[in-house]
Amino acid sequence: MPTLKKTVIQDFRNIEFAEISFSPNINCISGGNGEGKTNLLDAIHYLSMTKSAFPTPDRYNFRYGTGGFAIGGTYSMEGGVEARFSIRVSEGEKKVVRDDKPYSRISEHIGVLPVVMISPSDISLVSDSGEERRRLANAVLSQMDREYLVSMQSYNRLLAQRNRLLKDGRAEQDFLEVIDMRMEGEAEKIHAARKRLSELLEPVIGRYYGIISGGAETVSVSYRSELSSKTLTDLFRANFEKDRLLGYTSSGIQRDDFLFSMDGHPIRRAGSQGQQKSFLVALKFAQYEIMKNAYGYAPTLLLDDIFDKLDMGRIANLIGMVAGNDFGQIFLTDSNKVRLSGIVDGITEDRAYFDTLGGVFTRVD
Repeated sequence: MPTLKKTVIQDFRNIEFAEISFSPNINCISGGNGEGKTNLLDAIHYLSMTKSAFPTPDRYNFRYGTGGFAIGGTYSMEGGVEARFSIRVSEGEKKVVRDDKPYSRISEHIGVLPVVMISPSDISLVSDSGEERRRLANAVLSQMDREYLVSMQSYNRLLAQRNRLLKDGRAEQDFLEVIDMRMEGEAEKIHAARKRLSELLEPVIGRYYGIISGGAETVSVSYRSELSSKTLTDLFRANFEKDRLLGYTSSGIQRDDFLFSMDGHPIRRAGSQGQQKSFLVALKFAQYEIMKNAYGYAPTLLLDDIFDKLDMGRIANLIGMVAGNDFGQIFLTDSNKVRLSGIVDGITEDRAYFDTLGGVFTRVD
């Protein structure tokens, strides 16, 4: 399994320069708010996914006053082989390299270094629109299934072409149907993959939520898609006049959603803040387990400030579960160093501690 041995980060948010060596097991990063703990985890995520864990343009990741950033990592890969990866980003340009050889397509890197990140921003999965939930599904499936990623890229290119024609008033139904037929094949693959993901997630989320909550409530996940009852071509044909008036495509898989429920009610309305956070942690641990089963080894797990508002005993149980047999590399952040060490020291002696101050990381084992 890929294990991050060392990273070098330059001009990423508040990190001017950092060169850090890690434990292959659990790494604990502590420090005050705004010092750079989350930035370090997001840099690791970026090196895996070629984008931030947060939906922000790349330029917002540039350290103030700079025109770009660079992230590098040395990994121990399967079989003990060492590999070097790097990403350089400047305004309008992104370059991803493995062992000094650039990828011909950046998308070829997705899934090479599987990763799961849990952070306070995950609350948007409950409170915001379906776009955030589709984004999560795409992140999970793109890492496990290269064909899914190719289908998503193809569908999005065709959708953009279709929307341009609609916006420019050049959309003739016969011509659009040529594009629609090409989109339909990709949409069917995406729909099938998302439906399968929902089916895999539901029982695992329920199990993890039970560990966190003590089984007080029942949670569920369901997949909602217009393609469950009609083909994409039929949807587009039925909505042609509407789309021409709107100037964009109003139906399709870009409108899919995943519904999160508690005791049969939307968790956004029925769940307390603590229940919602418990659900989100359970969701991400379920993602971790599904990806682990798909790969045959555990992905890197990034846990950013997950102790807030959750019972320490149950969180310790969760971490103990993922840090059991065949676990992967784990990165934990918390502002309370004593609390962090109290949990981790009870799980393993193979861990590393880092203090964070102003984007500078100091190992304190």
